[in-house]
Amino acid sequence: MDRRVFLVLLLAGCADTSANAPLAPSVSPPAPPAPPPGPATPVPAPPAAGQVVGFDTWLAAFKQKALAAGLTQQLLDRELDGVTPDPKVISLDGRQPEFSKPVGDYIKGVISDDRVAVGRDKRDTLTFLPDVESRYGVPRDILLAVWAMESAFGKIQGNFDVVRSMASLAADGRRRNWAEGELIAALKIIASGEVTRAQLRGSWAGAMGQTQFLPSNYLSTAVDNDGDGRRDIWGSDSDSLASAANLLKKGNWKPGVGWAKEVILPAGFDYGLAEGPRELPSWWEAKGVRRADGLPWTPADAASPAGLILPAGWSGPAFLALPNHFAIRTYNNSTSYALGIGLLADRFAGGGPLVATWPVEAPLGLADRMAAQIALGRLGFDPGPADGVIGAGTRKALRAWQADRRLPADGYLSSDMVARLKAQAGIS
Repeated sequence: MDRRVFLVLLLAGCADTSANAPLAPSVSPPAPPAPPPGPATPVPAPPAAGQVVGFDTWLAAFKQKALAAGLTQQLLDRELDGVTPDPKVISLDGRQPEFSKPVGDYIKGVISDDRVAVGRDKRDTLTFLPDVESRYGVPRDILLAVWAMESAFGKIQGNFDVVRSMASLAADGRRRNWAEGELIAALKIIASGEVTRAQLRGSWAGAMGQTQFLPSNYLSTAVDNDGDGRRDIWGSDSDSLASAANLLKKGNWKPGVGWAKEVILPAGFDYGLAEGPRELPSWWEAKGVRRADGLPWTPADAASPAGLILPAGWSGPAFLALPNHFAIRTYNNSTSYALGIGLLADRFAGGGPLVATWPVEAPLGLADRMAAQIALGRLGFDPGPADGVIGAGTRKALRAWQADRRLPADGYLSSDMVARLKAQAGIS
């Protein structure tokens, strides 16, 4: 699987911590003695991805796959016999949010006074932070923001049995290949003896610990920073933040470069450039784009390509996203998430609020989001499946439709855009 696509899934089930509301090799135990020869036992064929099967049928096929991956029959029987699917996990995986929170409301929930105060205190009192920052090149404020967002500084880590959760998701079939890979990774963690089954607790989607790592990321990326011989992302602040730093470093974090800067766009600007070219800040300045704080670009930022993002459309704050914005998105591939991390980190470092204000908007319901996608398709602007998820395909189609209608082509689906689309497509 492509690394970027894989990491989209990294925190799909991280704990909700809004203000209002995973490198050592695994070592398997020795295999038990082979049984005496006997009649051949038929091996069940693995079910096809997406095929709904009974849990016992899936489990029998999965055990064969896990044996081929190097796990022992003894381990598989011990950890999986008696496991049943968790209906709550399956329900949460299939749940489509009825309403989509406007990005401005999301950011306001991220940056609370209490959260900023806690983050500023920890940046000054956690003595291991300077070493982690120096070793991995990731600023402490970014790491603190990840910690805050993922688990409320370690307080909310989730209490689901990761093995049972991944087995439930795999048997359900919607994301079978991914879930089976994570289940094998979780079982390898247990086989290594580094972490017990009882310690493998996390979100319903298998994200674990203070910085919400999936089992495969724990195996490949978690680090022992406090030197106690264990990579403890549950109980050790030091291991947790160093592991997050290692993940961002592997996600191509560039030391000394910023993550994004708020900018002011000139009158008559071509909003169709949003989510488009990544050019040097001087290229954008030639088009009239200016930093909102009036400060000059650092040499490192000035030499870095930046892309324009308009998270709330042309009427909201605008940003030039530098390479590290996209590094944050290897943690969670969401523009809003990356903005939340970056803006919260800026506040930890003493920065102030944005110059532009977020527009006041009502949440868009699922029915309206789907209707807008259906309308775009009927009008000849293919957004992809009408699933209510406003992703890159929908925004691209919307920008094309807006340009065709001589509207600001920002690709932002507001309630006004929904009404216009439905009217033109004849959807009541």
